[in-house]
Amino acid sequence: QLQLVESGGGLVQSGGSLRLSCAASGSTLNSHCIGWFRQAPGKEREVVSCISSSGESWHYAESVKGRFTISRDKAKNMVYLQMNSLKPEDTAVYYCAAPYVRGIWACSTGDMDYWGKGTLVTVRS
Repeated sequence: QLQLVESGGGLVQSGGSLRLSCAASGSTLNSHCIGWFRQAPGKEREVVSCISSSGESWHYAESVKGRFTISRDKAKNMVYLQMNSLKPEDTAVYYCAAPYVRGIWACSTGDMDYWGKGTLVTVRS
């Protein structure tokens, strides 16, 4: 059973940066595609970025392209989301997630089977 834990959220001024981390327990996340999703108050959960199990493919939502970078460190069994030039509209709870099946590409909420509890990012204008 893969258990995911996010960290790194917080309060930041508009234009600032944060780095979110996704750690795993119970199993390794190295063989899984990992996605970052976010949910703002009153809105549906949406994909932010995904990275393949190999780390060689990735996807970004249009709203974060050029500002966010997803990466993974297999030695540390971690996935990161570097968020730069943050805007108030980036305010949300951010989740990392993975599909049950190892090695496949998955990048939508319906594809994911394992979810962390989320970390809150608040961007003040």
